[in-house]
Amino acid sequence: MTAPFTCADPASLGFDAGRLARIGDFLESAYVAPGKLPMTQLVVARDGQPVYYDARGKMGEGRETLRHDAIFRIASMTKPVTSIAFMQLVEQCKVALEEPVTKVLPEFAKLRIYAGGGGSIPFAPGTPAHPMRFIDLITHMSGLTYGLQNRGNIDAIYREHNLDFARGRMNSDEYIRILSELPLEFAPGQGWNYSVSTDVLGICVERLSGMRLGDYFQQHIFAPLGMVDTAFGVSDDTRLVDAYQYVPGHAAKMIEAGPGSNLGKPGLYDSGGGGLCGTIADYHRFTHMLVNGGELNGARIVSPKTLRMMRTNHLPNNADLTEMSSSLFSESNNAGTGFGLGFAMVIDPAKTLMPSSPGEFYWGGAYSTAFFVDPLEGVTMVFMTQVYPSSSYPIRRQLKTMIYSALAESRA
Repeated sequence: MTAPFTCADPASLGFDAGRLARIGDFLESAYVAPGKLPMTQLVVARDGQPVYYDARGKMGEGRETLRHDAIFRIASMTKPVTSIAFMQLVEQCKVALEEPVTKVLPEFAKLRIYAGGGGSIPFAPGTPAHPMRFIDLITHMSGLTYGLQNRGNIDAIYREHNLDFARGRMNSDEYIRILSELPLEFAPGQGWNYSVSTDVLGICVERLSGMRLGDYFQQHIFAPLGMVDTAFGVSDDTRLVDAYQYVPGHAAKMIEAGPGSNLGKPGLYDSGGGGLCGTIADYHRFTHMLVNGGELNGARIVSPKTLRMMRTNHLPNNADLTEMSSSLFSESNNAGTGFGLGFAMVIDPAKTLMPSSPGEFYWGGAYSTAFFVDPLEGVTMVFMTQVYPSSSYPIRRQLKTMIYSALAESRA
C-alpha cells in the first residue's frame, strides 16, 4: 500500500535526515519490539510539508502489518476539533465567549458549588454558582470534572452515572439534565480541571447550529480540509486497529478488536470530548491548517486572529497549570504550560524541561495518540498508537526531544 505522504528532502526544510531516522529505530527497540506499543505511526512536517514518516507494528492481535490508512480511536484529540467548531460559531456572532451557557443550556441555571456529602450521604446544598460562561467550558475552568479523575465524591457520582462515556446510554438532553443536578467542584473561572467541559461544548455546538455534531464537523471542517476518514464511529472496521491497555512490566493487553467493534454503531449523541476515529493523514491535514493560520488549500476554517486567540494562554494572570490545576490526570504537562481555547500551550519552555518553543500548542488522546503545532518553527507532529492510558509511557516527551534534536535550522 502506498504511503500517505510524500516526504521532502529533510535538509531542504532545515532537518537532519540522520537524526530523524533515529526516531524509527528508537520506536522499534523501545516500544514496538517489546510489545509496549503494538503499533506506531508518526509524521513530522514543516510548514505543512512532511519531512519524516514512519509506521511500525501490526493492526492488532494476529492481524496484518499496520496499514498506512489505519483508523485509530483519537479520543481527546476530538477536543480541539470541537473547540474549532465552536469558534466558527463565535466568528458568526451566533454566540460569544463571555455569554452565559444558559443561553443554550437553560438546564444550567441553578448550578451549585460542592459543600460536602456524597456517597451514602446526600450532597450538602452548596452555595449557588455565578453563571458559567462559554469561555469557562472551552478552557476547562467550568467546575465540571471527569469520573476518571478518581479523587473524591463528585468524581464518584460521575462514575456512577458513567458520564465519561455516556453517549451509548443516554441522549444529550438527559446528559445535560444529570450534569445540571450535580455540584460543581469550584466556582466557574476559579480553577482548572480536565473534565467533560468539551462534551458540553459539543452539545452547545449542536443546539446553536441545529445539526448533529458529526454532521457539523463533516460540513464545516472535514470536507473543506479533505479529512475523508475521520468521523464519529467507523464505516470500515477492517481498517480500525485493535485497542490495548498498559500492563506494568509486560506487553500491552488487547482490550477491543477493531473488526466487530461497537464503534460501528452510532451513539445516542456525538461526544465532542472524545468520540472521533480517524487516520494520521487526516489529522495531519488538521495540524497543517493550524500551522497555516486557520486555512488549507483555499479552505478558510477560522481566521488567523481567532486561531491566535485560541493558542494564547487564558489562565488568569498568565498562570501555568501548576498554579491552577486540580486534576489528577490530563493530556498535558503542568510546569510551564498554559491553556487556551481548546489547546494546551507552552508559555515557559525552560519550566517544561523539554525542547520546545514559546507558543507551541498541543493535545493528546487517552490511547496515547498526540499532536503538537509549533508556529515559531513551522513544525507539526502527529503520532498514532493505541494503548490506554496515555500516561503509560513518556513517549510524547521522547518524541518531542528527538524531533527537535533533528531540527538543524531554527527560526527562533
